[in-house]
Amino acid sequence: MINGIEEKQFKTVEGGVCAAKGFKANGLNCGLNKDKNKNDLGMVVSDVLCNAAAVYTTNKVKGAPLLVTKAHLETMGGKTRGFIANSKNANTCNADGVAKAEMMCALAAKATGVKPEEMVVASTGVIGEILPIEPIAEHVEELAAGLSPQNHHKAANAIMTTDTVMKEIAIEFEAGGRLCRMGGMAKGSGMIHPNMATTLNFITTDAAVSPGMLQKALGDVVKVTYNCLSVDGDTSTNDCVLLMASGLAGNDEIVSEGEDYEVFKSALYYVMMNMTRMLAKDGEGASKLMECTCDGAPDLETAIIVAKSVIRSPLVKCAMFGEDANWGRILCAVGYAEADFDIDKVDVDMSSAGGRVAVCRSGAGVAFSEEEAAKVLAADEILIYIHLHQGEASAKAWGCDLTYDYVKINGDYRT
Repeated sequence: MINGIEEKQFKTVEGGVCAAKGFKANGLNCGLNKDKNKNDLGMVVSDVLCNAAAVYTTNKVKGAPLLVTKAHLETMGGKTRGFIANSKNANTCNADGVAKAEMMCALAAKATGVKPEEMVVASTGVIGEILPIEPIAEHVEELAAGLSPQNHHKAANAIMTTDTVMKEIAIEFEAGGRLCRMGGMAKGSGMIHPNMATTLNFITTDAAVSPGMLQKALGDVVKVTYNCLSVDGDTSTNDCVLLMASGLAGNDEIVSEGEDYEVFKSALYYVMMNMTRMLAKDGEGASKLMECTCDGAPDLETAIIVAKSVIRSPLVKCAMFGEDANWGRILCAVGYAEADFDIDKVDVDMSSAGGRVAVCRSGAGVAFSEEEAAKVLAADEILIYIHLHQGEASAKAWGCDLTYDYVKINGDYRT
């Protein structure tokens, strides 16, 4: 049990956000991105009205698409047919932002033959620039005409900004004696920090789950996945996770906690945890994925706070980039974590495919081989283990190193 959820292994399958029954997707370049080889407009639509749940950024500044999405889901009683999304322009801090977001939903609805309130919307990109609606209006029919389960990768490409790779995953699981599927796609590379780490995330399943139980599962899993992710300490204005359930797998609808709900929640954790790792590994300019596990905590909240404190430390990030076993920075980050525990009982190890090295025991340094530590830190995935020896709770958090390229990317992001 880690992060308060039973970790299970699931069979991965192809199809991304369209692996589940009933979902189609497409993406294309409508002209928002001057690079014609890069998609900037995407859509995912279900054959049936789906139960849905969503989680949004905690930033006081919220993008217009989030306001419209939240309103539409409330109007529909937690149901939706799909979403339209664009990159390059966040449609945030604009006087006409809500009107443009509503127009995007209306355009997508007309092109797919559904009601405007049955569609939701997401945008990512530069904040404070007026979103030109004309390119979207001119290409939405083409976008809808190309909807297909095989085009999931085109939609995943359309939401990328400074991402260097598409982020998709899909799995199979069993609920109520029926084989179910769940798939997702995500974007995010910079402006990532709890709580809600900045990203657009879309998850679909063909399992039948009530809107209330979808929202409960999503809220619980977000807390220990995306909210345990940090790249640079900035929380975005446009963060959103949308979870849609078509119910086409044919299982009895999950309407309360029980065995099927726990399996569904574990599947959701597996999908979101893996996408969280993808987001961390593709942090802007990153060369290494950092994963911190805090064991032996008095409670889950303490474990989460300590793990997050380590992965979001700029000095720890820099040490990992420099492949410097400067474990004092790790213990320092543990020490300023806002939780109650005895620092004199803390152990610290660092591990990777190159081996494992103990650097701290009972709050004090221990002799270790710098040569062995160098082998550990040369890998592109670094695991940091913190053991508090003060309980049974355990949690993980994810981040990346801080490199010269992060500054280069963000020095001229807008221009």
